[in-house]
Amino acid sequence: MQRKEVMETYRWQIEDVFADDAAWEQEFSALEQLPDFAAFRGKLTSSENLAAFYAQTEAYEKRLMLLYLYAHSKNDEDIRVTKYSAYMAKTVSLFTKYAAAVSFAEPELTALPEETLLSFARDEKLKDHDYALRCMIRRKQHVLSDKEEAILAQTAEPMSVASDVFDMLDDAELNLPFMVYGGKRTRLSHGLYSVILNGEDRAARAAAFRKYYSAYQKIVNTLATTYYGNVKKDIFYKNVRGYPSCLEMALDEEDVTRDVYENLIAAVHAGAPVMHRYMQVRKAALGYDRMHMYDIYLPLVKNADLRLSYEQAFELVLKGLSPLGEDYLALLKKGRDERWIDVCETEGKASGAYSIGVYGMHPYVLLNYQPTTHDVFTIAHEMGHALHSYFSNKYQPYAKADYKIFVAEVASTVNEVLLLKYLLRTSEDATLKKYLLNYFMDMIRTTLFRQTQFAEFEQQAHAMAERGEPLNKDNLSALYYSLNKQYYGKALTHDKQIAIEWARIPHFYRSFYVYKYATGITAAIAIAEKILEEGAPAVERYFAFLKGGCSTDPVSLLKGAGADLTKKETFDAAIGAFSDALAQFEALA
Repeated sequence: MQRKEVMETYRWQIEDVFADDAAWEQEFSALEQLPDFAAFRGKLTSSENLAAFYAQTEAYEKRLMLLYLYAHSKNDEDIRVTKYSAYMAKTVSLFTKYAAAVSFAEPELTALPEETLLSFARDEKLKDHDYALRCMIRRKQHVLSDKEEAILAQTAEPMSVASDVFDMLDDAELNLPFMVYGGKRTRLSHGLYSVILNGEDRAARAAAFRKYYSAYQKIVNTLATTYYGNVKKDIFYKNVRGYPSCLEMALDEEDVTRDVYENLIAAVHAGAPVMHRYMQVRKAALGYDRMHMYDIYLPLVKNADLRLSYEQAFELVLKGLSPLGEDYLALLKKGRDERWIDVCETEGKASGAYSIGVYGMHPYVLLNYQPTTHDVFTIAHEMGHALHSYFSNKYQPYAKADYKIFVAEVASTVNEVLLLKYLLRTSEDATLKKYLLNYFMDMIRTTLFRQTQFAEFEQQAHAMAERGEPLNKDNLSALYYSLNKQYYGKALTHDKQIAIEWARIPHFYRSFYVYKYATGITAAIAIAEKILEEGAPAVERYFAFLKGGCSTDPVSLLKGAGADLTKKETFDAAIGAFSDALAQFEALA
């Protein structure tokens, strides 16, 4: 559809941010003249001056983030509209200008004695910044001089070019081919490709798979160069900041230790036999002599997919999340009724789904809803993100509201697990139960196993580049193909096209992000089980996590909610949930 064909009720009300483009442009003009941040240079040696500096920067940032929210959202409505891509570019430039203007602060603070910073962290005037100040002490050795930090601040915009190029290629210029589907000649889209791979027409799945990857194959050299540019960006920052690896630089930013990452990969490797057994069960259930990569999304139980309208899907989500209480459900309804959500797939609209939350404004959610079970769960997932932002912004001061990305996938996945458990618990239909068990296994496969595969690919690709090996389509594809075989086993035919799947993964341009999906579902399974077993006390602990923002390190926040990622048993329990679901499925089958 074209956007103008979509009913207003299915379009997000971005006018809550700015009434129109003229209002945005007026605010942009007002913010172009930065406050005199330089007046604080050399004076951040007292808690009074530091508190005043933080007050000024926060006031500016809040307004700047609203500019970004509007520009980002309007741009994603149709990325072909150059006006809003220009808005985005102007906003990013203003961010860069602002970052350069305040770049003196961190070097100046980290140059202070540790005792001084600790005294700041204990000062009542700076209580909103105590955790940030303690993190600053930890990162002291990686902060450069005032002048060097000012230069680095100006690299943010040019260093984002690789990501911008990928977005443009993937969303606007991929030139996906036409194919015959449902008796009609139609052009593939990212959303339609997902629908076909979940459909029963095997010939259509095979054709869509080949055609979809043929589009990426035509530009795979460009995509390899683009991804290598993103990795080289990471290596540049790793080198100038003195980190031993890009991975450790990313983990340090999140205040997460390397053992969490490595324990995740080790646990999934140890759980590989369960995945291989699932592939064998899937192959037998489908009755195929050879099972291909385009066969692993097809539900094993026919005629049980939840093909619901958006309205029906939302009502089901409300029922599934009822263990979280009436206040939570009321917020879900508020988001739907007050148009926080952009629902439909339209020409030029950004693909996929996400939630974006900015302090001082309710969150927004972008969907590309299709009537599939996956998209029903996507509603629960993205609204989990949205309400996490809502609670964090409401109960934390600005300085502590922006929770770490490490915990960003937990609330969304708790919602998915609760919805799944509700459906399994309330269904009396054996066929539907088999379908839901299959869905749960595929949720764990795609979120725990697949994202860990991505995480291992990132780790190894960065390690190759750090050793001085140039990345190209051949060695990237060889690495990915090898991992695909390792993760899925011999029951699957590893089609040659899957070797370039790395080339279409947008999250690879947010380096070392994807592992957080895997740790997220690990934590979510633990938390959801406690909510269902214990009721109100577990819900209260979980809400403390949702309200916690960035008030302490993310691993501690999760531990308080009932998910201790410092323990191997927590990871093993997630693998165990997969194994249990497989055993139940086999028993029913």
